Amino acid sequence: MASSGSTCGIDLPLAGPVAHWHYRGHGRSAAPADPDRIQVVDFAADLDAVRRHLGDPSPVVLIGHSFGVQVVLEAYRRRPEGIGGLVLCCGAPGKVTETFKGTNVLAQVLPKLIAWVGSHPDVVRALWSRMPPDLSVKLAYLMREVDVENMRPEDLKPYVEHIASIDPGFFFRALQAAGEHSAEDLLPKIAVPVLVVAAERDTFTPPDLARRMAEAIPNGELLVLQNGSHAALIEQPDVVRVKIAQFIRERVMAAPRALREHG
Repeated sequence: MASSGSTCGIDLPLAGPVAHWHYRGHGRSAAPADPDRIQVVDFAADLDAVRRHLGDPSPVVLIGHSFGVQVVLEAYRRRPEGIGGLVLCCGAPGKVTETFKGTNVLAQVLPKLIAWVGSHPDVVRALWSRMPPDLSVKLAYLMREVDVENMRPEDLKPYVEHIASIDPGFFFRALQAAGEHSAEDLLPKIAVPVLVVAAERDTFTPPDLARRMAEAIPNGELLVLQNGSHAALIEQPDVVRVKIAQFIRERVMAAPRALREHG
C-alpha cells in the first residue's frame, strides 16, 4: 500500500508500506533538466515511476494534498491499473489559480509576477529565502490563514521552511501550470472509491470545490473538517488518520478483488 502527494504531516496505520516522495524541484529532488517539464502530467509521470520502482504494489491508494490532488488524478488517468482508491485532500481537480480566495485575481496577476521574477531573480531569491520562518508562522496566525486553536507552530514551521527552500521562479511557474490544468473531465470516469477531504475555512481551495468534486465522482465520499484551513491535515491529524484508515479498510480492501486490481 503506497501513498503519494505533497506533505500530509500525519502517520497512517496502514496494512503496508507508505511511500512519500519529493516532487521535482522540491525538497531533496532536483529541478528537472528541462525547465519546461513542470506540467501536472510530468509530476504524474514521476508518481508512476515511483509506483513501478516500488514493485507496483496492488492495490495502491494514492493520497494527495493541495497540488497533489491534481497529480493523483492525472496519475489515475495515466494508469488506473492496480489503484484501489484515491484520497484527495484540500484540493481541486484543476484551475486552482482561478478560485484562490474565491476570485480569479491570482490567475490574472501571475503572468506579470512570473515575468518580474524572471527579470529580477537575485533580488527575488534573496527576499524569498530570507524571511525568518518564525515570522512567517506568526503572520499566518495573525492573518488567521490557519486554525489558531488547533495548529501547533512547531508543526507549521517545517512547511514554511520547505517553501522558502524552493526556487521562487520554479514555484510560480509550476503554480501557473497547475492553474492551467484540469482533470474535471476525468471525475465521472473514476471507477474506484474516492475519499475527498475538505476544510471548512480553506481559502486556497474553497470547500465548495471539494463538494462538487465528490459529487462528480461515482464512488466519491466527502469529509469536511470543521474550522480547518488549507493545513487542516496537521491541524486535525487524529480525525484525518482515523478516517483514512477506515476508508481503506471498509471501502478499498473490502471492494471486490477484480475492482481493486483493475480499477
